[in-house]
Amino acid sequence: MLKKVFLCVLYFALLAPLTSVVAEEEEGQQAPDYQYFALSPDIITNYIKPGKRLGYVRLRVDLMVKSSTAYEQVEMNAPLIRDRIITIFGEQNESQIKSNSERDAIRQRCLTEVNDVLFEFIGTRPVENLLFTKYLEQ
Repeated sequence: MLKKVFLCVLYFALLAPLTSVVAEEEEGQQAPDYQYFALSPDIITNYIKPGKRLGYVRLRVDLMVKSSTAYEQVEMNAPLIRDRIITIFGEQNESQIKSNSERDAIRQRCLTEVNDVLFEFIGTRPVENLLFTKYLEQ
């Protein structure tokens, strides 16, 4: 009987430090601190309509980043990001601008190209997602 009690105490004594190691590892793996950077003011640019007329699109763009460092990098390069998005929209035609499926393709292209241009300047791709929170076309 005494031997069983001793083995139980020894078992729990050896198990207790392992649970604290596991808890420390879980604390060390914190969730990313997602933040949103809004390009301000809204982007207003034109696109090509049939008959060589111009159409206009107004966008509010939010960029999702993982950390405050990435937020600062995006904030510093906001004019570059804005220029890239305006360039992409200027290349689109009316059917692409008005189609929901094409709108998502444009959003994906903007995300890819924004990260590519930021990689050229800062060496990282800080933008996790790009959202059009306002999208008006005329």
